[in-house]
Amino acid sequence: MPHSLITLYDIRSNIPQPWAPNIWRIRFILNYKRLPHRTVWIELDQVESTLRAIGAPPVAQRQDGRPLYTLPAIVDTLRSKSSPVVVSNANIIAEYLETTYPARPILPEGSRALQFLFVHYIQEIFAKPLLPILIPLTHQRLPEHSQVYLRVGSAVSMPPASAIGGAHNEQAWVAVKEQFTFLASLLDKNTSDSSGVVAMGRDVTYADFAICSVLIWVEKVSPHDCWARIREWNGGRWRRLYSRCREYMDVY
Repeated sequence: MPHSLITLYDIRSNIPQPWAPNIWRIRFILNYKRLPHRTVWIELDQVESTLRAIGAPPVAQRQDGRPLYTLPAIVDTLRSKSSPVVVSNANIIAEYLETTYPARPILPEGSRALQFLFVHYIQEIFAKPLLPILIPLTHQRLPEHSQVYLRVGSAVSMPPASAIGGAHNEQAWVAVKEQFTFLASLLDKNTSDSSGVVAMGRDVTYADFAICSVLIWVEKVSPHDCWARIREWNGGRWRRLYSRCREYMDVY
């Protein structure tokens, strides 16, 4: 591994492979651009102290005015070991990487605004119905002290354990499938140009990494239930997209 590289900070858990979708968006970019990097794993209750220590900027302010620190964050020493660049917030990191390392672009010329709008849609609308299903399942796979931290020490609102099963679960799945079917109907409009698997019709872009990051979360947290359902929806479109992005899923 080269001495100068990019360090990506990710969440430690009991899941064999990383799962956090916002962090996967950055890992996809690093792999796609073939940038040397490594992952540093940190506990949830150490995120703020770690990011403060490396000089990462907060991503927002809490309601009480205190700064909010979240992952992902990167430290880039590729250009200068003596003056590393520290960046936080997934979209800001994506734009930094695209601007600093333009080879193998993930934001094709003229599409930058639409790419970020699409990613916002994936995060704020498309993935929302999955939260009452996946957050409790993810919580169960975290180390015990991280579970305690989420329950009592963080600003994250945990859905009740009852959200995992029963009628509420099936209602959630109806909403999830509606979102996947709507997105599939839009992506199908690309079939006149190519296979229609990816958002831009031919080459993978940041938009595809945003979708596939959600698919990875599903697959890592619940491979035999949630992923078994979703991967065959819409004619197997989501399984094919996952396969298309597989070569950029290395974890270092």
